[in-house]
Amino acid sequence: MAETQGKFDFAIDRGGTFTDVFARLPDGRERVLKLLSWDPQNYKDAPTEGIRRILEEESGQAFPRDKAVDTSLIGWIRMGTTVATNALLERDGERTALLVTKGFKDLLHIGTQARPKLFDLEVAIPEVLYEEVIEVDERVVLKQDSCQLPTKDTKHIVTGSTGDSLRVWKELNLEQVEKDLKGILSRGITSLAVLLLHSYTWSDHEKAIGAVARRLGFTQVSLSSEVMPMVRAVPRGYTVCADAYLTPKIHNYLKGFTSGFKDCLKDVDVLFMQSDGGLTPMKQFCGSRAVLSGPAGGVVGYAITSYSQVENKPVIGFDMGGTSTDVSRYAGQYEHVFEATTAGVTLQAPQLDINTVAAGGGSRLFFRSGMFVVGPESAGAHPGPACYRKGGPLTVTDANLALGRLLPSFFPKIFGPGENEPLSSEETMKHFRDLTQEINLFLSSNQSQVGTNNSHNSRSEMSVEEVAMGFIRVANEAMCRPIRALTQAKGHDTSQHVLACFGGAGGQHACSIARALGMKTVFIHKYSGVLSAYGLALADVVEEVQEPCSLKYEQHSFEEIDQRVEQLSKRCHNTLCARGFTRGQISSEVFLHLRYEGTDCALMVTAAGYPSNAQSCAAGDFRSAFTKRYLKEFGFTIPDRPIMVDDIRVRGCGKSGIKSVYKSEMGQRQAKPVTRTKCYFEEGYLDTGVYLWEELPCDHRIQGPAIIIDKNSTILVEPCCEARLTEGGDVCLTVGSDRRCALGTELNTVQLSIFSHRFMSIAEQMGRVLQRTSISTNIKERLDFSCAVFGPDGGLVSNAPHIPVHLGAMQETVQFQLKTLGNKLKEGDVILSNHPCAGGSHLPDLTVITPVYRKGVSSPVFFVASRGHHADIGGITPGSMPPHSTSLQQEGAVFTSFKLVTGGVFQEEAVTEALMAPAQYPDCSGTRNLHDNLSDLRAQVAANQRGSLLVGELIDSYGLAVVQAYMGYIQSNAELAVRDMLRDFARRRQHQTGSLEVESEDFMDDGTPIRLRVKINEEEGSAVFDFTGTGTEVWGNCNAPRAITLSALIYCLRCMVGQDIPLNQGCLAPIKVIIPPGSILQPSENAAVVGGNVLTSQRIVDVIFRAFEVCAASQGCMNNISFGNKRVGYYETVAGGAGAGPCWNGRSGVHCHMTNTRITDPEILEKRYPVILEQFSLRSGSGGAGKYCGGDGVIRKLLFRSKVVLSVLTERRSTRPYGLHGGEDGAAGLNQLHKADGRILNLGGKTSISLDPGDMFCLYSPGGGGYGREEDANRRPQAKRRRFNETFPERGSLFEYRLAQEGV
Repeated sequence: MAETQGKFDFAIDRGGTFTDVFARLPDGRERVLKLLSWDPQNYKDAPTEGIRRILEEESGQAFPRDKAVDTSLIGWIRMGTTVATNALLERDGERTALLVTKGFKDLLHIGTQARPKLFDLEVAIPEVLYEEVIEVDERVVLKQDSCQLPTKDTKHIVTGSTGDSLRVWKELNLEQVEKDLKGILSRGITSLAVLLLHSYTWSDHEKAIGAVARRLGFTQVSLSSEVMPMVRAVPRGYTVCADAYLTPKIHNYLKGFTSGFKDCLKDVDVLFMQSDGGLTPMKQFCGSRAVLSGPAGGVVGYAITSYSQVENKPVIGFDMGGTSTDVSRYAGQYEHVFEATTAGVTLQAPQLDINTVAAGGGSRLFFRSGMFVVGPESAGAHPGPACYRKGGPLTVTDANLALGRLLPSFFPKIFGPGENEPLSSEETMKHFRDLTQEINLFLSSNQSQVGTNNSHNSRSEMSVEEVAMGFIRVANEAMCRPIRALTQAKGHDTSQHVLACFGGAGGQHACSIARALGMKTVFIHKYSGVLSAYGLALADVVEEVQEPCSLKYEQHSFEEIDQRVEQLSKRCHNTLCARGFTRGQISSEVFLHLRYEGTDCALMVTAAGYPSNAQSCAAGDFRSAFTKRYLKEFGFTIPDRPIMVDDIRVRGCGKSGIKSVYKSEMGQRQAKPVTRTKCYFEEGYLDTGVYLWEELPCDHRIQGPAIIIDKNSTILVEPCCEARLTEGGDVCLTVGSDRRCALGTELNTVQLSIFSHRFMSIAEQMGRVLQRTSISTNIKERLDFSCAVFGPDGGLVSNAPHIPVHLGAMQETVQFQLKTLGNKLKEGDVILSNHPCAGGSHLPDLTVITPVYRKGVSSPVFFVASRGHHADIGGITPGSMPPHSTSLQQEGAVFTSFKLVTGGVFQEEAVTEALMAPAQYPDCSGTRNLHDNLSDLRAQVAANQRGSLLVGELIDSYGLAVVQAYMGYIQSNAELAVRDMLRDFARRRQHQTGSLEVESEDFMDDGTPIRLRVKINEEEGSAVFDFTGTGTEVWGNCNAPRAITLSALIYCLRCMVGQDIPLNQGCLAPIKVIIPPGSILQPSENAAVVGGNVLTSQRIVDVIFRAFEVCAASQGCMNNISFGNKRVGYYETVAGGAGAGPCWNGRSGVHCHMTNTRITDPEILEKRYPVILEQFSLRSGSGGAGKYCGGDGVIRKLLFRSKVVLSVLTERRSTRPYGLHGGEDGAAGLNQLHKADGRILNLGGKTSISLDPGDMFCLYSPGGGGYGREEDANRRPQAKRRRFNETFPERGSLFEYRLAQEGV
């Protein structure tokens, strides 16, 4: 299909800034062209202009700009476009309405209820895509055999496509729907998204609405059951909204594009790249599958060109452009994800796993509190870097220019206001001189604060080149971290990969990044500057079909699975045949979406390499494929657990990619540099040859340092590296060993940033091992854990992820062990602890601590630790979080300084005995899940072992003295940031009131006061936080261990600092904390504490923010709800309203401060538990009024289908979240029980009660307080709209993993 003899074929990537064109000419030659995507003074549409220019220049015929392009010479056109992505980022799609099941009008506003940035008090979440929402009074529920609700008419039972039976509780009223739709049309909205619960399996109601909407004249009707029929209403809802919102935008663009050609390209084969890396005909190109259309071409390009080139070694794609850096992996198969977030919209569709990890050449450069910082803020395309002559800031591009790695004379003159000037070295150097002066001033004035007082630690001033080089090194290390995570997350060795580098900026960083990752080879294709366009020419046409399933993968299901696979394969095959492919050109691949029963960790598995046998379905041995991949990614399998099939997917490919026949010139001649320049490296300025790529002979080798330039990219060949031109005209770099200079113990501000990344990387890699090797849902899937590195004094160095209630708390645990065990600690020992007096938060959080020893040093040189939330450790209730506990023993097993491993031997018998010990107390049980406890503890030990090895490797590289010195400097850097914040606050406070003391108080629902007085020393930048006057320990479990107060304090300090800082013990160095013993914040040894962790922690935050007048109170509660019976148990925390601040409205329906837990999707909740979710919406008006209004709480109604015990642990049911500066208080929460007999009961804030079938629990969560007097605002203000291009739009599996980690 790709062979179009005698014609011009075009592959075009229309990016945000540039449009790249690859053309194959009738004589077989290839040509590339790059032009601006937006240049209205010269042309209407960049792809059309690119085609016109090449046709005119190569054919010799005239193709006037003002006439439609004659298509007689065009064979095919393939395009990738960022139109959909840009429309999402800029919220510039079609006006759209959403129709949703009644009770769920705010479902997509609430989403997962987690906030995207933990420390951003404004809680800036992108707007929903729909303009109007209509609730449809219909309801379908899954049939449950154990359901004890009154049975309805059996005629209302239907069978879904998954085989599940459903009850139609409420029939669809099409007359009312039609009336509502006419109203929407009358308001000018013609694009419609439809989301009904459980339509993924039974779609009749959606289809009926769709038929009415199309009859009425809606131009775009997107049904969730058609767009992506997968279980989980929230991501399916986002996906269908994106489809309705973006598809008309795409169609408008396509209409404009085709109008530039004769007969609107009627007889030309036009294909568009989808997010999954496959091409699709123009008419089938839709919004939900278009978001990664641009970058997908680059992945296809490097996968096809690089993987086959270098011994079939797996390849890391590194695409560094001007505004973003994308990282991906290819090892013979494309790596897809089936749910990913772009611009705040989670799309449930097959997408290549492309991770946007940095802002590319446009990443801005900062010097903050003694640390070099690169990004995440971006200069964007406009104004761009300082060297663009448009008043832009310093960026990575400027740093490369300052070091002589970019040569302005080789760039086109397209810069400046008139876009007719060269790159400006002068602007760049002027900015760098100013920044260097600022850095040197800091170094001279803060030497005593950041370093030690030894005279030999003073450092001479930095030069401009050292500063620029420092930023390059920090940028490289920042990009290495996600590449390590991407490979190690799935059990791969980063160093065993090839780095495939493309994009305009990547070649300048390739050698450094490959060396830092241990890679030996870098591959740069001859079209690396336009590889996304070239990838389109190499790609295949793809047709994918998928449908949900609810079968077990077992013998008696194979016949049905085979039938469904055959039907889907036939659909794919017929569609591709209809598009002109012959049978020989078509191949298909079958995937099953598999998971172990009772887990959420599903893998999309292909049986390639696993032929079918007597114990498998006909499509292949999926059991073996699944278990092998599960073992590879997670370190274990569950042999006795059934495997569930969630979805069946068939991917059909029509082979249509071209094959490049280019051969570079052979010959013995030596390549000669066109010029020589001075380029700055670690050794200083070195004489560097400059070569033109197009003039290099095949197989010629160039020793670094050298610069290789073509029209679209610059490659830096560093010293000790070698470049070679391959037969295909590509550049292959061999990376030499590190030329690391000996690093001393004196402070080097560049190394400070690099060590900060290295320490964080150790904690992150520990977390990956823990997630892979754990077995429980809490740790493996909810990611409820933290890993950390500590110094020899037990002080925190780095911690990942940042779970608020863990911040700083583990430090207390490690330091307690040091004081208690001292020199009783031996190499090979591992300590287990969870006691509140030993730095524990609550008992289910088990902390495992491993001392790191070094040969010749008697005491530990570092500590590593991991804290994980275990689902059950005994006590009076399942889950070990009783709402009515009054002593610590009722909450589960207690460990103070328990040796989990002694001399390298895991103490299974002893720890089992300790986990079963709570059974000795009245009404208590030992752990109810010993197997998971032991497995997860072993996983924590393994994670610590990984951390210990990585710390050892770091010491091997730099020496113990250097690593410990930089540990201290990183802690001092955090200290400095906090001191700067306190000084700034003190100056403002002194000016406003003349006082350096602030105080506040707030109350728990039982009347217990929490009082705080803060005294600030402006000169030192220090403060005393004095909680004297706080109420006594309480009868109940709202007592908060000291570690909780410290965690809340670090969280507040980080929020008030307002920028990324290392979260370590340095944060608390300027702070003295006074907590009265015997108070609710420092209770006695055996006090119950489970409520302190989840409730009192929130009130501590409210009190601190009130003292500093940062923002109004948020809901101040986590709304802990659990229910269960002998068969099932369930726990959730529920969102509320966020407090307003000095320039923002509080977000509605979101988790705040010390929690960020995601909530279970409505369809999953109803599928697995005996409950029907009647309503989940915002509680309108519950946010406090003011100049800026508090966010609204939520309403959540749970109807129970069988007998359960319900436990409720909540706060702010009598005290209201305070408003600030005249803003009104938010509404208090309310817990109601609607009995089946009609009675309505107020349950109060904390209770445990047995419920009958038909009883309904109604939760009304608190709203946030308002800020400022309402009369100061002319109208209720809208929260300010944050521009997405202030930072790069993060996306990919790494981003999803971080969101999931912080959603705990």
